[in-house]
Amino acid sequence: MKYNPLNMELLEELQLLLEIPVKYDQETLERYSKDETAELQAVIPEVVIFPLDTKEVSEVMKFANSHLIPVTPRGAGTGLSGGAVPVFHGIVMSLEKMNRILEFDAGNMMITVEPGVITGEIQKLADRHGLVYGGDPCSSESSSIGGNIAENAGGNKVMKYGPTGYHVYGLEVVLPSGEVTSLGGKMIKDVSGLDLIHLMVGSEGTLGIVTKITLRLLPKPKYSVALLVPFPDIDTAIAAVPKLMTGAGVVPTSLEFMDGSSIKAACSFLNIEFPYSDAGAHLIIEVEGSSKDSVFEDYVKLGESAIEAGGLEAFVADNRNTREKLWKARKSIAEALASVSPVHCMEDVSVPMANIPELIKTSEEIALNRNLEMIAFGHAGDGNVHVTFIKGDLDDSIWNETLPQALNELYSKTTELGGCISGEHGIGLKRKKYLASITDKAQLDLIRGIKKAFDPNYILNPGKIVDI
Repeated sequence: MKYNPLNMELLEELQLLLEIPVKYDQETLERYSKDETAELQAVIPEVVIFPLDTKEVSEVMKFANSHLIPVTPRGAGTGLSGGAVPVFHGIVMSLEKMNRILEFDAGNMMITVEPGVITGEIQKLADRHGLVYGGDPCSSESSSIGGNIAENAGGNKVMKYGPTGYHVYGLEVVLPSGEVTSLGGKMIKDVSGLDLIHLMVGSEGTLGIVTKITLRLLPKPKYSVALLVPFPDIDTAIAAVPKLMTGAGVVPTSLEFMDGSSIKAACSFLNIEFPYSDAGAHLIIEVEGSSKDSVFEDYVKLGESAIEAGGLEAFVADNRNTREKLWKARKSIAEALASVSPVHCMEDVSVPMANIPELIKTSEEIALNRNLEMIAFGHAGDGNVHVTFIKGDLDDSIWNETLPQALNELYSKTTELGGCISGEHGIGLKRKKYLASITDKAQLDLIRGIKKAFDPNYILNPGKIVDI
């Protein structure tokens, strides 16, 4: 596609649509030129804007559509697939100023918010009212709910609560044309037409810009206990996962795993000590319930099953303070890795749970054969594994040549095991060429057709998911 540049006359016209001044100083442009995808190059936009409401978003999209100027929507910038990289320059539309909680409806257990609200704030507000927002990405303290919806973020509690999309019941969306539409609402059941809400969720900002979100909340469990189980090696830990589920007869709220290297990185970053810090891997297993006795029974069963499957010990975190310390280590792995090794490639593959051991084994072989360092951590209970290749001491030229080869092998094995190349981070810019190589033409044509129906001028977040 050929897009038009923003000359001074167009910049002045754009400014008239917005209350906050547009930004095009070099410092701002650089800050908004990429997300947290470590291995992608930044692309400098022509201008960054900060709309305050739906009307301003709509007016900007009308302007961009009429002048053929690309618009890249952006949440908190915590994405890990290059979704917020402005591939064709143009306008970066940051939604961070649209950060109001519009309504807390305790009677219907619903909350309506703007896209710039940080997800952790929704969780805290729900908690104060004896409710819970089930979406719990590891980045909840820094990511925005709009970004979570764009990627259909998963997180730690998918086993019980499902990913972000399970909690979205209503959306207000500005289309690329500038038209505004409202989808769904506070109804639990709604089959009035096509399910456009869940087409928007996970569409990575390519079909429309979400400006209002209604989320369902749930009753807060009264009791919660987490177990930390160290294992001698990662193979034993991963092989224990399906045994835990069948042996204990309990579906935990969370079942996370961390290999030895990721634990060491987190402990060093946080300056803490972990039980059995030299163990090959750890599992975090959490259960919730309304009865203290039932929670006790569940975690005892899970702990016993973990020991039978090769666990070295089962440490119990049965109060809020110890649980938070445990989860802080798990949630800090990505940040710790970035501080230790800024050049790395965090992947997001997902396979059926029973196939995790083979996926990990193959990932280790890929890294070994290509002289790469590797760590692995993720959501063992739902098969979503963050295999992460690390540049280490490799020369830049060797890394740039080796990484695509390693990813091709990883993705090939993932699909062979019945999996997909992204469970929660999205395709974006980072995985676009790989998606095209493993997806059949009929499906790619459907994706392109849907994009064209929503955005015939291809101005909204172009260059993501598939090439047009």
